[in-house]
Amino acid sequence: MNLKLPRLTNNTTMRRGSSVRFLLISVFLLGLATTTVQPISFAQRQRDRRVATEPTPTPIPSPATSPGASVSISTSRPAANTLAELKTRIEEISHQPSLEPGLFAVKIVSLDTGLVIYEQSANKFTRPASNMKLYTVAAALDRLTPDYHFMTSVYAKEKPEDGKIKGDLIVYGRGDPTFAARFNNGDYFKGIDDLAGRIVAAGVKRVKGDLVGDESYFNGAPLGSGWEWDDLQWSYGAQVSALTVNDNSIDLIVKPGERAGAPLLITSGPPATFMTIANRATTGPRGSKNDLNIYRGLGANTLEISGSLPLGDNGFTGSVAIPDPALAFVSMLRDALVKRGVKIDGRVRTVDARSGASIVPNPLIALVKLTNVPPQPQPVEIASIQSPPFSLIASHTLKPSQNLYTEIILRTLGKLNSVGPSQTNEEAGLIVVRDFLRQAGANESDLALNDGSGLSRNDMITANATVQLLTYMSKHKYFAQFRDALPIAGVDGTLRTRMKGTPAEGNLRAKTGSLSSVASLSGYVTTAAGEHLVFSMMLNNYPDAAALRRDSIDAIAVLLASLAGKSQ
Repeated sequence: MNLKLPRLTNNTTMRRGSSVRFLLISVFLLGLATTTVQPISFAQRQRDRRVATEPTPTPIPSPATSPGASVSISTSRPAANTLAELKTRIEEISHQPSLEPGLFAVKIVSLDTGLVIYEQSANKFTRPASNMKLYTVAAALDRLTPDYHFMTSVYAKEKPEDGKIKGDLIVYGRGDPTFAARFNNGDYFKGIDDLAGRIVAAGVKRVKGDLVGDESYFNGAPLGSGWEWDDLQWSYGAQVSALTVNDNSIDLIVKPGERAGAPLLITSGPPATFMTIANRATTGPRGSKNDLNIYRGLGANTLEISGSLPLGDNGFTGSVAIPDPALAFVSMLRDALVKRGVKIDGRVRTVDARSGASIVPNPLIALVKLTNVPPQPQPVEIASIQSPPFSLIASHTLKPSQNLYTEIILRTLGKLNSVGPSQTNEEAGLIVVRDFLRQAGANESDLALNDGSGLSRNDMITANATVQLLTYMSKHKYFAQFRDALPIAGVDGTLRTRMKGTPAEGNLRAKTGSLSSVASLSGYVTTAAGEHLVFSMMLNNYPDAAALRRDSIDAIAVLLASLAGKSQ
């Protein structure tokens, strides 16, 4: 059967004058592994990986009524006037027979009185999906502060002489995720262009060596622990790199040709000059089967498009991870420099932490090997550029549920707090997050952290821990920045289509989460009586009917927003 793919807009327009808006693919596809990637057919059933653009809410069957009746989340349903009435209505939703095979963990607490409004299975381990991002971003706001800036530097062994760099020109990344269209009004190239302009302004006219992308700032694997193989082809499973560009992915549009038998029409944003797109797909007769396949092997630099689309089909729009982000970065930078008249004699290449070839000294390694390291000439910084403040990056992480940014944030925490070169930045980052959670009063026995974003199926947390974190953050000096970074119901981010026309619209701020068997929502809401509540809802082990899972959670959220009574 053909499956209509969910799509998630990136809220940006294409570069310079184009009217086409690329849509980022939201979560789809089945489980992961670390071996050879199999081709994915879009006629097959897909699995959710991240919160998608939600379809129109569907009625929720109520165990208290006939099969045709429903629990509505519309504003026409009377508000709960008392806590007892609220509890009854929540239990109608959470205990409906269709959800019984799963585990529904819920905890709701008044921030004003500290009273527990409702809880069930709040001490049970659940997979949080993207609710995991709450933990990573909160820890980063505390440790880095909202005013933290990522820095990217351009080095050479010597200063330019008569406009010439005698050796290599090295771009040294420290994890800045903002060389991306979403930070530059939809322009794929602006961030790179700004850096190229600074290099030219420094007097560089010719590079007699190579243009090198140095991503050695981060160590360890470029993928999150516990990620599965078939996540890795798509943007939500993009590699982590200290040199990141356009979310380490390309936006891909595949359309039928003008006649049956013609090749499919393929465009990408930005143009994929740093990888190969092999178009082996054709246009089928009108009304024929959609048999499109998109496949990139692990580490492969070729994206293979095969199968067919019927004439007149809407085609495919999505976002595909690129195999070598640092190479893409310096390839785009080379083009930008050449356009500005800079001649580059050598080739474009990359350096990572495993190669040991970086000329930029690592203070930690130098300290450990102090007696064995001969003095080395220090590289000269030719140019640099810093990111917008972390508060803005936090918003662009939580609102669209951006996995890559969260993993960069985790590794940055680890890099700045690492205890030794044998410890990966991811491991050190998780230690920082755990330390912060102890500070927040969370029980260590309620936490099993594996990555920063929640894409790992090995992450386990409780509703108790999440409510404790959110309560702590409500009193934190950076609460305003944390709260402002959360999606707003019916307004923006992954909640922009949800709970519209209800008391939750423009009121509830919360982090969504979605995997193939997970739906979660945790955050803050103000009741109709003006009471401030914190809540966490995580539904696990219910693999089918994603809309039912989501709407069940939304129905409870709307009940909270419409609550007319107070806890005291």
